[in-house]
Amino acid sequence: MTTRIVATSLTLLSVALLAGCANMYNSDSAAVYSKSDMRQIHEVEYGKILDVKNVKMEGDKNDLLTLGGTALGGIAGSSIGQGRGSAAGAVLGAMVGGMATQSMQRGATKDAYELTVQTDKGRTISIVQEADVPLSVGQRVKIITGNGTARIMPM
Repeated sequence: MTTRIVATSLTLLSVALLAGCANMYNSDSAAVYSKSDMRQIHEVEYGKILDVKNVKMEGDKNDLLTLGGTALGGIAGSSIGQGRGSAAGAVLGAMVGGMATQSMQRGATKDAYELTVQTDKGRTISIVQEADVPLSVGQRVKIITGNGTARIMPM
């Protein structure tokens, strides 16, 4: 019994640590650049914010975290019964653990802005980005595009 408690505790700790590491640099922030954005040419355009709408971004799917939830569910389920009952409990526990972990990940939303900008060239564009850089209606901004991404930053 003590071995199971230790194994479950270590598995839970490992999943928590891996989840933290996996999400540490995964960001939709305008202020965070990915490694592939470094030393790349990005186009800069200027404009004025017409509208700022508060929205929610759905949580990121993390396969490693789902795998950990599946493993934990399997370990917890295997403690039910003996023999075939234990095996059935492990399978059922793994399914429930994996599904619960995925559901929690999708539910972990982030605050974001849907920004509508009138560019100095006369275009009206909209970009959704994480709401960690303060932006407001009427503010002059620069729009940085390149490498398949776009971001709006204050001047």
